[in-house]
Amino acid sequence: MNNQLFIPVSPQIDRLIDLAMAEDIGHGDITTQSLDLTGKKGEGRIIAKEAVVIAGMELISRIFQRLDSRIRVHCSCKDGDAIGAETEIAIITGSMAALLTGERTVLNFLQRMSGIATHVRSFVDLLSGSSVRLVDTRKTVPGWRVLEKYAVRVGGAYNHRMGLYDGVLIKDNHIAVCGGILPAVEKIREQVSHLVRIEVETNTLEEVDDALEAGADVIMLDNMDDREIAAAVSLIEGRAAIEVSGQVNRERLARLAEIGVDIISVGALTHAARFVDLSMEISPAT
Repeated sequence: MNNQLFIPVSPQIDRLIDLAMAEDIGHGDITTQSLDLTGKKGEGRIIAKEAVVIAGMELISRIFQRLDSRIRVHCSCKDGDAIGAETEIAIITGSMAALLTGERTVLNFLQRMSGIATHVRSFVDLLSGSSVRLVDTRKTVPGWRVLEKYAVRVGGAYNHRMGLYDGVLIKDNHIAVCGGILPAVEKIREQVSHLVRIEVETNTLEEVDDALEAGADVIMLDNMDDREIAAAVSLIEGRAAIEVSGQVNRERLARLAEIGVDIISVGALTHAARFVDLSMEISPAT
């Protein structure tokens, strides 16, 4: 699933890796440096200790080669692969000191990203056969958004906006400061390109009516129950794309798809995902 995805080449990701390494290594790995491993070669095997959907494999070499450019990585799976427990996913060979020093940073990235991909896949599987698009939100760890949203795609779902800069979403506070949905939509439509779609967040059927009158392209039904959502779908009648957000859990997914919505956004895809259990076993090179 989504096997053709690649981690973006981004200065932001490079900065994040550098920050993570500086945070962990500081002025030096005093344990490894004290072992006098100069010239010694090692082999590291990364193993999944539980069933997971893998994400972040490209980062293994990007991290270790910051410590030693001669390190080599052989991956036995790719992002998006669902693998079983006790599966070896990569072998890293090179400087023993670099393997020991970079181990935790590599695992932190892989465990976080694979945790999101695994969590997302469990949602996506429940929508199998449906045309509903499952999307994430901006509820991401600061600095990690590009990687977390990449992991969402690896898991089989889609991205909502990356940030405030790449999509118009008029939320309750925008509506409040503008005095209503209609003036908010009118002001924004005057400023943005005709190619930009406008989404409006609504909490009541009256607000749905206002969003339709304003000509919203996408209407978000926020924190509505199933009965209200069904009524809103009937009211909209295909005049706008329909997104559901708020209070969405696995148990509701199939019901929401049956009601006839187009998009389901779930903040928990990222903020509720846990680290999965991966380990790295290091030994002298043979």
